Amino acid sequence: MISTIKRLLGGGAKADPVSSVAMRALVTNLHYEVVPMKSIEPAIEALPPNAHVSVTCSPAKGIAVTQEYTERLIGLGHHPIPHFAARMVESREETAKLAGWLREHSLDEVYVIAGDAPEPAGPYEGALAFIRDLIDNDPGVRRIGISGYPDGHALIPREVIEEQLLAKQAVIRDAGLDGWVSTQMCFDTDLIRDWIRTERARGLVFPVRLGVPGVVDRARLMSMGTRLGIGTSLRFLAKNRSTVMQLMAPGGYDPTDMVVAFADDAKVLGVEALHSFTFNAVEDTRKWQEAFA
Repeated sequence: MISTIKRLLGGGAKADPVSSVAMRALVTNLHYEVVPMKSIEPAIEALPPNAHVSVTCSPAKGIAVTQEYTERLIGLGHHPIPHFAARMVESREETAKLAGWLREHSLDEVYVIAGDAPEPAGPYEGALAFIRDLIDNDPGVRRIGISGYPDGHALIPREVIEEQLLAKQAVIRDAGLDGWVSTQMCFDTDLIRDWIRTERARGLVFPVRLGVPGVVDRARLMSMGTRLGIGTSLRFLAKNRSTVMQLMAPGGYDPTDMVVAFADDAKVLGVEALHSFTFNAVEDTRKWQEAFA
């Protein structure tokens, strides 16, 4: 991994054409995602100082656990972004309490997703209605993140996803707030690029946080990816031999090549940051990021 990075940044005999400045800029602005499960403890310890950290929300743990870890990360000096899964919210009264909690902790950003719960716990089938109610309760945030699906969704028709994306953007902007789109984990760089261009043409103006796997062991990537509901995004592996070979390499998956594919035209595409699916393998991903410094 390190030899590849040196080559990309001009440390080898022949540097790649990708701009080292563009690559450094993109990798420097990396947001870590941590998952509330047993392996989160070493993940938190391995975070760099003042890290931007997304805290996921899973049906197994619930929103309250996401809130607990968010508060802990604030106390450690990090910049956490809690994930709220709309289908796990039990009532509009709970929505009001979540908005008050965001205000109380002076959180600047929140990420809202429908969630993978098989049945809604309350009034929200998806993220849009929850975003409306959350905004109506004055959460005090400056930005709201929403999800993007370059590889589609296993349960939702593509036309519905496209309609909902722009509807969420409209609700957020009408409230005078900013937002961003975080893309699902997808290994197909051409597909991601085409999706961004298509959505831009349809009216998407929010910046994109490019969802990429961190430096992660292949077994952890495959097992946790399936458990966390992103197994459908792994189907690309079945038809892409080069990515499979990366996963089989010593040390597991290395996101360098994927990031290189976007570095030079990230600004044109409106990619503002990387969202790293670390699967709690934060230490290895941090070393990868620091190698670009």
